[in-house]
Amino acid sequence: MGKGKKKKSINDGSVVVQVIQKGDVWAKLSMVIMGFANLRRKQIVKGLIFLLIEASFIYYMVQTGVNALKNMITLGTQTQGWVYDEELGIDVLAQGDNSMLLLLYGVLCLFIITAFVLAWRANLKSAMEVQMLEAKGRPVPGFIDDVKIYMDQKFNRTLLTLPMIGVLAFTVLPLAYMILAAFTNYDNAHQPPGNLFTWIGLDNFGTILGSGSTIGKTFWPILAWTIIWAFFATFLNYIGGILLALLINRKSVKFKSLWRTIFVMSIAIPSFVSLLVMRTMLQPDGAVNVLLKSWGLIEESLPFWTNATFARVSVIVVNLWVGVPYTMLITSGILLNIPEELFEAASIDGANAAVMFRKITMPYVVFVTTPYLITQFVGNINNFNIIYLLSGGGPSTLDYYQAGKTDLLVTWLYKLTVNSKDYCYASAIGIIIFVISAVASLLTYRKTSAYNNEEAFQ
Repeated sequence: MGKGKKKKSINDGSVVVQVIQKGDVWAKLSMVIMGFANLRRKQIVKGLIFLLIEASFIYYMVQTGVNALKNMITLGTQTQGWVYDEELGIDVLAQGDNSMLLLLYGVLCLFIITAFVLAWRANLKSAMEVQMLEAKGRPVPGFIDDVKIYMDQKFNRTLLTLPMIGVLAFTVLPLAYMILAAFTNYDNAHQPPGNLFTWIGLDNFGTILGSGSTIGKTFWPILAWTIIWAFFATFLNYIGGILLALLINRKSVKFKSLWRTIFVMSIAIPSFVSLLVMRTMLQPDGAVNVLLKSWGLIEESLPFWTNATFARVSVIVVNLWVGVPYTMLITSGILLNIPEELFEAASIDGANAAVMFRKITMPYVVFVTTPYLITQFVGNINNFNIIYLLSGGGPSTLDYYQAGKTDLLVTWLYKLTVNSKDYCYASAIGIIIFVISAVASLLTYRKTSAYNNEEAFQ
């Protein structure tokens, strides 16, 4: 073997190509009969497992899978309805197709096919491994040896098996179902089992992104408010947390632990409790309005939740109480790690506190917390609790479809599913939210010094 070259492993390139080019007759037969090479080389249990997987897959596809794929294409042809039963002499409910279940079974079938393809590839990889071992005169490991490997060197895979199955079943599968629902007309008028829904392509996205429908006229104002909310909710909390941490960390401030504890209490108390309390306090007859009236500052109650501008400002201000302590805790540790020599040198050069904050403190903090800042921005785009528990998305307006003046895209999505059963529009909005969040995160992070200049503060 020449210098700089290394032997390729089974994982390099395509396993199928290696089997076709270098595999013996047993390995090639394993492409048709899974586990054949393992059975031929005395790996009986492993070969039988592969064979059982193939037999089970063929049985599933014959009995259920093929029909599931066909029904996924049509999403049903027979609606549920009442028919006259001549024997009973009454109308009975005839069983029809359920588009929702047909789509779910189709998605599940695609997942099973994908799992089988991965198992088939693992079968070919195993066939090549035992062939190579036999060619080198090495003993082929038995089933007990494989079990020992998965309890030792590959124990991480063993531990991750059940969590991965759970993620696939309860996260990836529902997400795939939701994504596909965005390309159907699954709404209140086409809701199974009484009605069927069908594939309509990108029509839902055209309706949402266009301005000719009520939904389109609702989407763009809510998107604008969502971005405005995310910006202020992120950066006001960020700047407020940094300033609070700087204030508490000043050498002249006493009882630092006490001040930190007071602000951390807002974190210790569940946020939904704080939000509901604040919502009650800001009602027309709540504590804030009653107190302001008793002081003679106002004559009529301030419309915190009934005026759009008041409501939007209120949710942003209340969010400061919930979010600033988080940033304070994160930045406190960062501020303590900034070398004192930098401040001493800046002071000797005549820099004042404002210049040192702008030239030393902020660049250092921003460099370290850029991923956190991006995460917070995306999290605020999807911040359901703050809006829903404080304003409920209100005040209501006839200009919007199933939405209020403080609704974010995520709360509007929730109302579309719960109130009007517009699952197709809700799914399409969910995809749009993901695209916006992913693109904004990737583009922003790639432009920051934390990505482009990793070694700057090391």
